[in-house]
Amino acid sequence: MTTTERKSIMTTTAPGQRRPSLFADGFDLGRLLLQGRAFFALIAIIIVFSVLSPNYFTIGNLLTMSSHVAVYAILAIGMLLVILNGGIDLSVGSTLGFSGVIAGFLMNGVAIGGTTLYPALWVVVVLSCAMGAFIGLLNGILVARFKVAPFVATLGMLYVVRGVGLLMTNGLTYNDLAGDPALGNTGFDWLGFNRLLGLPIGVIVMIVAAIAVSLLLNRTVFGRWLYASGGNERAAELSGVPVKRVKVRVYVLSGLFAAIAGLILSSELTSASPTAGNSYELTAIAAVVIGGAALSGGIGNIRGTLLGAFVIGFLSDGLVIIGVSSYWQTVFTGAVIVLAVLLNAVQYKGRPRRSRGGGRSGDAAAPSTPSPATNAAAPASAVPEKIHG
Repeated sequence: MTTTERKSIMTTTAPGQRRPSLFADGFDLGRLLLQGRAFFALIAIIIVFSVLSPNYFTIGNLLTMSSHVAVYAILAIGMLLVILNGGIDLSVGSTLGFSGVIAGFLMNGVAIGGTTLYPALWVVVVLSCAMGAFIGLLNGILVARFKVAPFVATLGMLYVVRGVGLLMTNGLTYNDLAGDPALGNTGFDWLGFNRLLGLPIGVIVMIVAAIAVSLLLNRTVFGRWLYASGGNERAAELSGVPVKRVKVRVYVLSGLFAAIAGLILSSELTSASPTAGNSYELTAIAAVVIGGAALSGGIGNIRGTLLGAFVIGFLSDGLVIIGVSSYWQTVFTGAVIVLAVLLNAVQYKGRPRRSRGGGRSGDAAAPSTPSPATNAAAPASAVPEKIHG
């Protein structure tokens, strides 16, 4: 084969397949703006608020805002996994608050047989995270094994978890979680206030979680299973993908990330309230949608989700800095979410139903006909049904 022939093969694509580069078929400004809307929105937010307030675009304020965003982002990473699977998890906000309650309960001592035990910090963290994973496991069993609709199952779990938290605290808040050196339970505020290499610990946890999940999605069999089952569950199941097991695992991971976010938030506030995280599940969903993921499943990535979380966080903090009323803040945030949903509808308009596999990049240019990237993300025998289903 000559060099010219090899170049010809590399620069041509079959009908409907992805081209090698974004602009191989010509520059399209509308498509570029649509695909990169989260990034451009974030840049616009930073520019606008930097003009309106000289204190906005400073290193100190950016780090502070990033620590706030970290809670949203970690929550949204877990939500992304569920949405990629074609589900939804409305219980993450309650799980976030409940993990803080568990931590506060343990930090205040556990009475056993007339003796009060004060667990070490690592025990508190492990047990709180385990409780979040357990709540996710219950969600996964309801959805995967008992075929309960994800919206109904997780909505019910939202109320159950929130109610248990209120019962444990009698509606009160655990305050002053700094601990006592004499009891050996200090260090809880380390998550919320300490820094490593100049970065808040919450931001570092967010970065580690994002890298870990990105590797999980792009470099493991589980990631291929997840995209395949989210793209077309029936075809994936016929191809040998353990669809139920994948579904349970994504809910467990969602609960785990919600618990981690709850620990960070409680540490920042040095208190744990059973009502913490109220409506955070909607913020997590919004971050995933703003980042370009399809609510129907099978399309989305970590990069877009992080950008979506930063858009929401930087917008909210910017409105606070310039003194906008909390009522108008709600209006602006809601408008951004509605706009993101509308843009998603435009982005995926015309895509055949159930043609969602291989959306690992989450971009609008991914056609319904499978590309090499699609085939890497899903079992080969699942492809025909994805095309025609």
